[in-house]
Order: sequence, then C-alpha cells, then structure tokens
Amino acid sequence: MTLNYEQIWATLPFPAFVVDAESRFSHANAAAEQLVKLSSKQLREKDVKYLFGQNSVIAATVEKARSKLGSLMQYNVEVALNYADPMTSNVHVGPLGTDTNDLLLLIQPTSVAQKMSRSLTHMTAARSVEAMSAMLAHELRNPLAGISGAAQLLAMNASEAELELTELIEAETRRIGKLIDRVEHFGDNRPTALAAVNIHDVLDRALRAAQAGFASDIAFVVDYDPSLPDAAGDADQLLQVFQNVIKNAAEAIDSRHGKIKLHTSYNSGVKFAVGGNRTQNVPLQIAITDNGSGIPEALIAEVFDPFVTSKSNGSGLGLPLVSKIIAGHGGLVECDSRPGRTTFIIRLPIWRSPPEL
Repeated sequence: MTLNYEQIWATLPFPAFVVDAESRFSHANAAAEQLVKLSSKQLREKDVKYLFGQNSVIAATVEKARSKLGSLMQYNVEVALNYADPMTSNVHVGPLGTDTNDLLLLIQPTSVAQKMSRSLTHMTAARSVEAMSAMLAHELRNPLAGISGAAQLLAMNASEAELELTELIEAETRRIGKLIDRVEHFGDNRPTALAAVNIHDVLDRALRAAQAGFASDIAFVVDYDPSLPDAAGDADQLLQVFQNVIKNAAEAIDSRHGKIKLHTSYNSGVKFAVGGNRTQNVPLQIAITDNGSGIPEALIAEVFDPFVTSKSNGSGLGLPLVSKIIAGHGGLVECDSRPGRTTFIIRLPIWRSPPEL
C-alpha cells in the first residue's frame, strides 16, 4: 500500500505546523488553520512569535528544540494566540529529519477533551432528574393543594395578624408550585422531533426578546458565520436554551457596562462517542459570551448539575434543562468562566435530509 502523506497530514486531529530554520511557518494542516483562523497560505513565512507572542511557551520551545537538535514535549502549558484567550495544551516540537532544519510543531489542546467529558457527565446528571421529576410532581402537588386550600379556609375567619400568616403560606405554596412546574419539564423524555433549523433565526428571536425585556440596557454584539448550514433541531426548544443562557448572562453583568456577544462558527473536528462504534459530529458552534463577574470557581465544574446555583433566589434548574435539551438534540454544551468573561458554547449536529423511500 502506498502511503498518502498529504492525506495523513490533512487529517491529523491536532493542530500541526512545519517551522523552518528561521522559525517561520511553512505549512499548517486543517486543524491548525481552524485554531489560528488563518489559512496555510496566510500563515506562510510568518514568524512563530508573530502568532504566539514574543515570550510565549511555543516560541521558547521551538528555540530550545532547535538548539538541542532533539524533540521536546511540554505538558499542560498555557498556549495563547496574540488575539485569543489561553488554552491548556500539550506541545511537541521535534525535527522532521536529519537532512532538513525544519521542525514539526504539534499542539494538543487538553481543555477541549476535559470540557467534553464534563458535558457528557452533565447529560447523565440531567437525565437522573428525569427519573424522579414525574414522581415528585405527582407526589407534591396533592399535599400542596391541600395546604393551599387549608390556608384559604383559615383566612376566612382569621385575625389581621393571622391573615398575614395565611397569605405567607399561600405565597410560598404558589412559589413551590412554580418550582414543581420547572422540575416537571425534566419528566418529558419523549424523543426530540428534529427538523432543519436556521440557528441565526432562532438566535435573533432570542435577542429581540431579551432587548425588549430583561436585557434592554445591555449592549449586544452579533458575529454570525453566514455560511452555516441548518442545524438538526427543534426551534422552540433551542429558543428556550438561548433565552435561558442570555438571561443568565444579563443577570451576571453590570447593565451600565454590560456586553453580551453572540458568535457562530463551524468546527468540523468535534465528535464524541454515542454508543457502540458510532460517533456524533457536532460542527455547529454557538458561543454566548458576557463580561460579567463570572461563575465562582467552586461551582464551575457543577454548573449543569441540578439544584446547583450561585443566585440567592435561583432554583438551579435552568442550566440542567439547557443540558437536557441539547443532549436531546445530540449536541454538547460547555462553559468556561473567569471574572470578566464567561462563555457558554453550544455544539449541534447539522441537518441531513432523511433518505427518500
């Protein structure tokens, strides 16, 4: 069998660059182009320091590998482009052969795999709520109705002081009733009816609703990729997801200086196992970013778990429901947060028309 090295190079799952004797890029594979948002042609002859920074780990590793004439591996280091946030990665730099001064630079982002693993764990957590939600809703509604009815009867002959207590009981039963309504959403385990959905249309509906209501004083930045194909989804459910994430973002920021960015892109390299030997490709990427205070570090790993919340009046059910809906679409949702920048990334499969019979 004749090896097609061009094909192997193109299909490497990690960003790979060839760096010449003057530390300039000469080649980049498809994953590298996706990472740096530049084509191989645009990268050609640009210096490593131009892309990764004068004092970057990448530049230092390239120089060290060249001086030692050997391969170097750096584990779990922060790699940052000049115009993007850092990401935790493993970095490999090594010579391509004895008859050339070219080096191979491989970057393996580790944070992506960790986030995807967390996303799959969150799916399981959301599904665990399904099992108890229907039972809870049924078992709690009956005694709750009894408490509410009893409070109304007591109010008929209550003194002014007692009336305040009966009103408090009724207010609390209404609040618990609303909470049960939200929990009950998890009990609907019917398969999602998927159809072709224009993601940008749904995002625009969510944006208009936010600007007309809870986010009227917040600045929005829209950066859509107009070439995106349709997603496989349920438009109403996805609208619920986007509205939920945007509302969380709006509540986390100072309206005087608040900004929320909606960004869409296509990333063909993201896949995950869905059972057996099958994999699910989720190339459609929707990122919703705010410049708020961020999610506490202690909660970030559990933010999609039921009943976990940093809000004093929150139920902790909004994001688990987001996770459940996206899981029903065969997608993934993940979160990255630090003070001043929180991003929720939603990944969805594209729509493929069913074969004609």
